[in-house]
Amino acid sequence: MNLVLGPYGEGAETLLHGEFGAYPSKGSRYALSLTQTALHIQRLVPKPETDQRTVVPLAEVVGCHTLRSRAPADRAAYFSVYAYPLKKRKVAVGSGRGRQRAARTFQVDGADDYEKNQAVAEKWAAAIKCLVLGIPVSSDTDIAPSLLPRPRRLLLLLNPFGGRGLALQWCQTHVLPMITEADISFNLIQTERPNHARELVKGINLAEWDGIVAVSGDGLLYEVLNGLMERPDWEQAIKMPVGILPSGSGNALAGAINCNAGRLEQVLGLELLLNCALLLCHAAAAPLDLVAVTTASGARCFSCLSVAWGFVSDVDIESEKYRHMGAARFTLGTLVRLASMHTYRGRLSYLPAADATAHRPISRSITVAPNGRLPLQRLPLHRALSDMGLCEERHAFRGAEPAPPPCPSPGSPPPSSASVLPPPSFSFEPGPGELPAGGAGEAQGGGPPDELLVPLGQPVPGSWVTVEDDFVLVLAIYQSHLGADLFAAPFARFDDGLIHLCFIKAGISRAALVRLFLAMEKGSHFEQECPHLVHVPVRAFRLEPLTRKGILTVDGERVEYGPIQGQVHRALARLITGVNRLKIATG
Repeated sequence: MNLVLGPYGEGAETLLHGEFGAYPSKGSRYALSLTQTALHIQRLVPKPETDQRTVVPLAEVVGCHTLRSRAPADRAAYFSVYAYPLKKRKVAVGSGRGRQRAARTFQVDGADDYEKNQAVAEKWAAAIKCLVLGIPVSSDTDIAPSLLPRPRRLLLLLNPFGGRGLALQWCQTHVLPMITEADISFNLIQTERPNHARELVKGINLAEWDGIVAVSGDGLLYEVLNGLMERPDWEQAIKMPVGILPSGSGNALAGAINCNAGRLEQVLGLELLLNCALLLCHAAAAPLDLVAVTTASGARCFSCLSVAWGFVSDVDIESEKYRHMGAARFTLGTLVRLASMHTYRGRLSYLPAADATAHRPISRSITVAPNGRLPLQRLPLHRALSDMGLCEERHAFRGAEPAPPPCPSPGSPPPSSASVLPPPSFSFEPGPGELPAGGAGEAQGGGPPDELLVPLGQPVPGSWVTVEDDFVLVLAIYQSHLGADLFAAPFARFDDGLIHLCFIKAGISRAALVRLFLAMEKGSHFEQECPHLVHVPVRAFRLEPLTRKGILTVDGERVEYGPIQGQVHRALARLITGVNRLKIATG
């Protein structure tokens, strides 16, 4: 048995080993060893002065393609490995390290005929793809392309107006090339108005897709989830894996996904988007709790993030005027609200979770998530950017599949960026069968019953706890992050079946509140032992504002002001987290 030693393979079993050339060919030869967690590359020719090895963690790999030369006399086969490692240095003071694309192409030339060389290339590509997708393989496995599922098909819904309005540009420049390298087919639809995504998912044929991904902030995913829950087949529809590629202002769920993958450093903007795109390519989905929220009018919606009242909701809504600033809008909004800090009188009732403990320590372990892929029937797709060959290696080679696009032979200079086909425009015209738009306050027809709740007009059950007081804020949160850089509930998990009820009572000074929010960036605010801050894990809650005016939000979206209540429904949905047996490099 061959073993590979090193930080990504300490005593690890070698699944495959081989000696290959490199492209562009300069006479270089490399020894490659593949383990469960990494691809190890050692240069043989020219022989290095020291033992130089390159380790490519498979957690940073998105895909692998087999290729063939255009030159008829070339009997070699090729395979390219596409990775997105962390940059070695931070790009600016105070910024994260970011990710950069790294593609390595190897030449398989051990046999005299192309078919044998191609079989070796396909074996390596299949093994790498299996490991990236979390499909079990070992040295005893007969590795072949037949082990792989068909390529995934994702519906990407993009809000061109979210955040600073960079979603489409970032998607075309960074996301689409990456997911193309991961063999993901997709359709991209730009939303044109509020609740467009909600209308769309209520009427589409879900059998055509393996997942629905919001390219926006948290608000678009809120629309997607509620659209799924409003379908007649909601029980099956809500099991459709959903994902998020953050390009909005808050990006709380993306921050939670990033943290869940092992990256404990808070990142923003393009760096967070690249991390989430990399995780999207790894396919794994995890159960996700949803909270059914009922407002004063009896309307019911489903929330995956939080319900907020007071300081948090004030900042969220009042900072809308600074949306052009991106995430910085919340910093400015916080400063403005601190200058005129309000308190709100209210009655807060809740059903404590008997088997949960407040202020639990943060667990750093990564849980293995099930794949979550749906066994959907293959149906034709409309033409999309993924059909157009965005990877530059495909301009130098032709794929092993028939009917490749025209490409120069290996030895020709690489094409310029101008040779990449321009993206088409995307639009969606609702058909005659589309359902009308629905806002957050409209009544819902689907979803499980709220057996822990009674109607808002009735007193809460005797087993509940009620607190009537003056509050600075009340936050019912069920994810670890309130924003991409706000680690508000470090003990929260995607499917812990808990609502983490946090509230700050009146009497706290502005300075103490600022210290809490600064500590929240690292998730250490509960260690401040602030007497005004309370955390209670609950299964259900009711909030009755007694102050006449105020703002209530659900997942950052404003809802009608008045009594509101919610109950958690454990593991109701599925979230694409990308975490299987691999762990994203933490740097």
